[in-house]
Amino acid sequence: MQTLEPATGQPSKYEFFLERARQVPSPKTIVVYPCDESSLRAAVEAAEARLIEPVLVGPAEKIRLVARKHQLNISPFEIVNAGGSEEAAAKGVQLIKEGKGEVLMKGSLHTDELMRSVTSATTGLRTKRRISHVFIMDVPGHEGPLIITDAAINIFPDLECKRDIIQNAIDLCTEFAPSPPRVAILSAVETVTTKIPSTIDAAALCKMADRGQITGGIVDGPLAFDNAVDPEAARIKGIKSEVAGRAEILVVPDLEAGNMLAKNLTFLLKADAAGIVLGARVPIILTSRADSLRARLASCAAAALYADSRRRHTHLPEA
Repeated sequence: MQTLEPATGQPSKYEFFLERARQVPSPKTIVVYPCDESSLRAAVEAAEARLIEPVLVGPAEKIRLVARKHQLNISPFEIVNAGGSEEAAAKGVQLIKEGKGEVLMKGSLHTDELMRSVTSATTGLRTKRRISHVFIMDVPGHEGPLIITDAAINIFPDLECKRDIIQNAIDLCTEFAPSPPRVAILSAVETVTTKIPSTIDAAALCKMADRGQITGGIVDGPLAFDNAVDPEAARIKGIKSEVAGRAEILVVPDLEAGNMLAKNLTFLLKADAAGIVLGARVPIILTSRADSLRARLASCAAAALYADSRRRHTHLPEA
């Protein structure tokens, strides 16, 4: 197994919640169409790390062939046969609905194929909460994990959608944060102006948090990126806030901004980017072939902690 140490030589910021995840029951995880080395290895390594209990869904012979070719031991895992990727996605979602899994994990099919089955109005896994994605970033030089949302699903979220995006991230963050997470609603500036609509949304979301429509976190905005994450930048701007300079969750205005921010951190600062989808009946792990082992395991750990929270609490989204 590869090392968990980042290329920078610094200790991984994921270790804290990886260790926490090993202390909760490993959730039965429906792995949809793990038909290449990357996706099958991700499931095997997460199981070896005691983070998940995989159930492999897809063409059984193809899965076994990949395992033999790359010397992956899948003998401990149940295999549910399914023809192609579309059938595997539908069957995986059905297994979740039947209570046979607590986490859904993407294999080598396209994300769109999996999410079509997840979001189906008749057979999917929708809840009253809007589905959203979070990146959990391990950024070299930054004190702790940094959550960016939503950079993968909601393209131009409206105010109600942003409320759910924030609540999903808070619900996740509370599983590995010792205190209420600090949430920065990002814009280009830190003052409210009608010329920049995201600042209006930020002000409204802060008031929604004041009135209990968003719970469990400390919410502030609009904040520009610099004064959201850098205490000195916040001091220079004269911003007095519990969040400014110390944000743990960064809520971006739209998918384009979030995607560019996450990729800038990944490719320029060599940050790791774990990620999961929240707001459905179960957490969904979306791994990529480009993900490091650290990021893949961290995604599984986050999903395991969230699944454990669902067992213990009732505030998480229900169907």
